[in-house]
Amino acid sequence: MTQHELNQLVADATGEDLSEIRNRGFSLADPLEVDFDPEPYDLPPQMIDWDEIDLQRNVAIVEQPPFCHQAA
Repeated sequence: MTQHELNQLVADATGEDLSEIRNRGFSLADPLEVDFDPEPYDLPPQMIDWDEIDLQRNVAIVEQPPFCHQAA
């Protein structure tokens, strides 16, 4: 399979323009290479913890004094 044939098949399957597929750089992986990964392993996970972001942005509308627990 040539690179052009691969690009055409991917474009047909995804509905993208052939130029967009060429820009993204699809290629065939060698099936004998079981550890093939074109992405480096040393990058941090590409995800966002929206709960953590929400906690950082969660601010009170009305400022309140700090709570002081008083013994009864």
